[in-house]
Amino acid sequence: MKLAVLSDVHGNLHALDAVLEDIAGQGVDQTVALGDFLSGPYDPAGVADRLMALDLQSVRGNHDRFIVNGRKDDWEIDVLARNALSAAQKDWLAGIPATGRVGDVFLCHGTPSSDMVLWLTGIDDDGKAFYRSQESITREAEGVEAEVLLCGHTHIARSLRLGDGRLVVNPGSVGMPLAIGSPAAHYAIIEKMTHGWRSSLIAVPYDNEAAAHQALDHGYPTWADSVRSGWSLPWAL
Repeated sequence: MKLAVLSDVHGNLHALDAVLEDIAGQGVDQTVALGDFLSGPYDPAGVADRLMALDLQSVRGNHDRFIVNGRKDDWEIDVLARNALSAAQKDWLAGIPATGRVGDVFLCHGTPSSDMVLWLTGIDDDGKAFYRSQESITREAEGVEAEVLLCGHTHIARSLRLGDGRLVVNPGSVGMPLAIGSPAAHYAIIEKMTHGWRSSLIAVPYDNEAAAHQALDHGYPTWADSVRSGWSLPWAL
């Protein structure tokens, strides 16, 4: 089995299309998606149309949930995305489950039990990434019987093995780099080999300037800087 894994598009259709084009040449059996599809000042409706047409096996992210349900002190970017969507697009988003499975591969957005927890890597208030401890990472995987666990949410690509041999993979973010200095569109490929699963973390160049101009047109210059540089935390600048 060979799967492509994408996550955290955040409304960036230019980045998504670049990733989909790259995946098309990889000979994968299936592509899966790990949530936070639309929340960004780029083209959320365009991303919704693309993903609805593809009908990928997907799990929802926290911002997908916020767009559908709203929340106290709604984030303006979620409101922007919500207002851009048609009724059919909102229904599609509402129907995405919290977790999923493809054979021996488990899908979630944050951790198996929460779409809000940063699992493998954290980001502190200064925008610096840090690794979580082996103990805390392992604890989040308790009770999940799967050879591979896929997660997103941190926007930072990482692959590791738990002490029992299970593989945990975060493909990084397709459309919203955070504090990593890589403005590319990120995704992953996992493949079942003779002696177990292997993972490849892939960074795809795309037309970052086109995405930046969409952010500027919506009035979000810090988001434009984020897709141009890959260093910024767009909501914190």
